[in-house]
Amino acid sequence: MARGEHHRIHAQDRLQRNRRRVAQEAARLMSEHGIRDFHHAKVKAAERLGILDAQALPRNNEIEEALREHQRIFHADSQPQLLQERREAAVEAMRFLERFEPRLVGAVLDGTADAHSAVCLHLFSDTPESVVLFLHERGVPLTQQTRRLRTTRDEQEEYPVLLFAADGVPFDITVLPRDALRQPPLDRIDEKPMRRASLAMVEELLASGEDEDEFERMLSSALR
Repeated sequence: MARGEHHRIHAQDRLQRNRRRVAQEAARLMSEHGIRDFHHAKVKAAERLGILDAQALPRNNEIEEALREHQRIFHADSQPQLLQERREAAVEAMRFLERFEPRLVGAVLDGTADAHSAVCLHLFSDTPESVVLFLHERGVPLTQQTRRLRTTRDEQEEYPVLLFAADGVPFDITVLPRDALRQPPLDRIDEKPMRRASLAMVEELLASGEDEDEFERMLSSALR
């Protein structure tokens, strides 16, 4: 093997090892410190490891895979119960908010939720004030924010976000217009249409008893 080829292969191996190290450290930070932003987690991980090469920053899906692995290794005794509790809380909230056609999204749906995770819902109304009024009339104290979501690879839109807690579980609700039921925003992990599940789907997911094949089937069908 030529020396140049040997150096190229060695450099590629080192790059892949560093990507893996950064992904694992980012997963640890997300799991133990509650960091929810993938980009922030991987930049912080790279800084902690002293890895300066931008090419060594893993993709979001690599971090998600490392997060699942981290949870299996270090939190197998607690994470499944925390996930179950949040899915049950999601069902209760979705029944309460049924008039706004709620969809479950994020870590509680995909199975990576932990003690730091909020139950993330999308609600649909052409007048977001009606959602705020509905919750205020029922005595739910809210914090209001906004969030930018990518509607296409080149476009973003800003949407109202409502934050509250119920029985110690945090909720994060994004209010979208009704036509967004047919056109989900793009997922931050893979830039594909965001996976979302209706109330019936979440109820079925709970009834499936965490069967992995059933879970994957439901995630595939949640693209609506």
